[in-house]
Amino acid sequence: MTNLTIPPHNDVQLHKAAQRLRWFLAAYEHQIHTTEEETGNRYRTDEKKLTRVFADWLKDFEAQKPEDPRDNTAYVGFAAGLMLRALLRHQPSVSEGLPNQADMSNPAHFWPEGYLYVAFCLNVRGLVLQSDYHEEQNLSDLMTEIRTWWSFRENAQEDPSRAIGFLDLFAGDEPEWAFPQIFRVKLARSGKGRSPKPIGPGKSGAAPSQVPDDGGH
Repeated sequence: MTNLTIPPHNDVQLHKAAQRLRWFLAAYEHQIHTTEEETGNRYRTDEKKLTRVFADWLKDFEAQKPEDPRDNTAYVGFAAGLMLRALLRHQPSVSEGLPNQADMSNPAHFWPEGYLYVAFCLNVRGLVLQSDYHEEQNLSDLMTEIRTWWSFRENAQEDPSRAIGFLDLFAGDEPEWAFPQIFRVKLARSGKGRSPKPIGPGKSGAAPSQVPDDGGH
């Protein structure tokens, strides 16, 4: 996954700039160009849907924003998961073509839209952590593992909130499968633990959807 070149943010902390529609639209456009160059995919994007993505994300972001500054770093990852959920709900981008001889074992070609959304969320997540909190994001090898992407797509289609846990998984963090849509620091403090699922959730916190061995339905 190629790193994103971020738009200017006028000396404002990056996590603050990312809460502005203009910056979000510019960053997403950068991600489309970057992903197209990296993968050979081509995308068409509906800006009205993309604006609704931002509006929904901002509402969800504000609803659970932590009061304790010690939770801010953890909230960066959660906010990125909320963005992925909003993108999957509204589907603002559509693949208009794959490269010749596309490799369907490559997640970028297996699910072009999902790959674009994940790349955008992980890139912004990593940039905010590095710029504002001096922390590095270390992506998991599962980012390139096609069986994980099969499970991700199936689960996200059933319930977009499950995508929050998968983004944590791709980012190398421990996912919250049982209640992914609730900020996990709150869960930890309330005594409600995490479900130690290795790939992703199934219905009602059960095991993840099974992926066929031959890589197809």
